[in-house]
Amino acid sequence: MRFMIIVKSCPEFEAEVQPDPDPEVMAAMAKYHEELAKAGVLLDGTGLKPSRTGWRIHYGKEGRRVVDGPFAEAKELIAGYTLIQVRSREEALEWSRRFPNPVREGAEAIVEVRELFELEDFTPSEALDKFKAMDAMNKHA
Repeated sequence: MRFMIIVKSCPEFEAEVQPDPDPEVMAAMAKYHEELAKAGVLLDGTGLKPSRTGWRIHYGKEGRRVVDGPFAEAKELIAGYTLIQVRSREEALEWSRRFPNPVREGAEAIVEVRELFELEDFTPSEALDKFKAMDAMNKHA
């Protein structure tokens, strides 16, 4: 089972000019991710640049439209993520409870955890077979 631990953004992250987090936060994050790696459950994890460097694609009747950042509601944005693979929801919950405060100790912060779909979750189809073939190629690359 794969889970994404999503660090929600905040005005402080969106205002950030240089990626120099609080040294205590960085040390706590490094220690936490090292523990995940040693346990063999870490798949990936990184921070994202502020939304002013990104864009969104809006879909509608007129087609696609590109909208450049920044985006207004910081609390709706993602500042970073950690992707883990564990045996159960309970194990994911235990790891996420240990996630360091991404802003700084005592500051308001939100970390959301979501399970990823696995290919086995979907009804068999020709399109699904194509995804499975791509997945197999990626695992052997």
